[in-house]
Amino acid sequence: MAPFKTGRDESRPYEAILISLHHAILLFAAAFGAGILNAVAGGGTLLTFPALISVGLDPKVANATSTIALWPGLWGSMWGYRREIGASRQYMVQMGIISLLGGLLGTVLLIKTPSPLFARLVPFLILFATFLFTLQEPVSRWLNFRANGGEEKRQGHWFAAVIIQFMAATYGAYFGAGNGILILSALGLLGISDIHIANGLKIFLALCLNIVAIVGFIIAGLISWRPAIIMAIGALFGGYCGASVARRLSNRFVRGIVILIGLTIGVLMLFRMR
Repeated sequence: MAPFKTGRDESRPYEAILISLHHAILLFAAAFGAGILNAVAGGGTLLTFPALISVGLDPKVANATSTIALWPGLWGSMWGYRREIGASRQYMVQMGIISLLGGLLGTVLLIKTPSPLFARLVPFLILFATFLFTLQEPVSRWLNFRANGGEEKRQGHWFAAVIIQFMAATYGAYFGAGNGILILSALGLLGISDIHIANGLKIFLALCLNIVAIVGFIIAGLISWRPAIIMAIGALFGGYCGASVARRLSNRFVRGIVILIGLTIGVLMLFRMR
């Protein structure tokens, strides 16, 4: 992995970074794996973000580039879940609007964060995202138990679901990794207990919040386009394959892999800061 940069190098514009063959293979493989992870359990950023840093990108630019690179993969995943979310248009519209608003706030916060500060935050963001993944199963079980209280009880949870989704969208636009558990929590409060329907809606809401982030990052000039294009292709294929993989693999097994990756990368980056 390349030295951990903390600011923009004006002598080497991000869009001018040359990608060697082995770096291109690394970026494609990381994005393909991330597309699968996002479809199954989330956490794809934990693969793409370190890969982008390894080719020499500033952490803040790597984060923005990862967002745009993974976006096509979300489309592939949503197409794979098209049957599951076909009857959920009401939730798609209502929660989609909340996701757009939260995504706007998270985008502005990232753009305004100085690169050196964001670089110092990265290990803690990764470890926080990993912590969220460790909570996914117990939180999902608790929410599913609460969701069985009937329609009247679910309506009482609507306000809490809106707040959680707004926070998830804000965090998702700012960094991304781990926001899936927050989205699933909001959906659980609405009484959506089918894991495949919840995953399909989660991907749709991630698409909504990330479109705002992508527009903001492009305007702010935070995208490194050559790595982004390579990774977008890998993520698109990975996302489509991931929807099929999700029906065959144990969620516990996949979450275990994501947690191990997150802990390893977070601890390594924490030590690199010293």
